[in-house]
Amino acid sequence: MDITVYGSSCASTRKSKRWFKEHAIPFEYRDITRKPLIENEMQAILRMTEEGTKDIISTRSNIYKELNLDIDNLPLKQLYELIYKFPKLLRQPIIVGVNKLQVGFDEYNIRQFIPREERKKLLNETLSMT
Repeated sequence: MDITVYGSSCASTRKSKRWFKEHAIPFEYRDITRKPLIENEMQAILRMTEEGTKDIISTRSNIYKELNLDIDNLPLKQLYELIYKFPKLLRQPIIVGVNKLQVGFDEYNIRQFIPREERKKLLNETLSMT
């Protein structure tokens, strides 16, 4: 399985799972509230981000506000522990493929997970219609 959807029972995660099923793209789903990310998984995700923790932390979440976090001055080790303890600190879903990352559901950008051959085929079909 090359694609993993990390999330919980939120609307964006459900939309992502539905999109993969509708496009017959195999994926693995992991409920991060039941099986939180461990440190090396978080590190792998952070390596693929453009802006580090800013890309994956949900600053609008209730738990973020309750904890009154200052992400910029928090040691990574402590952040990993907080994410493990409070998985809802993460924006959801986090979709990981081979050298691909998407945080949150975006109907346009999620297309990066369609296999290249299929994308070429779809493009050719679209161009032949015009």
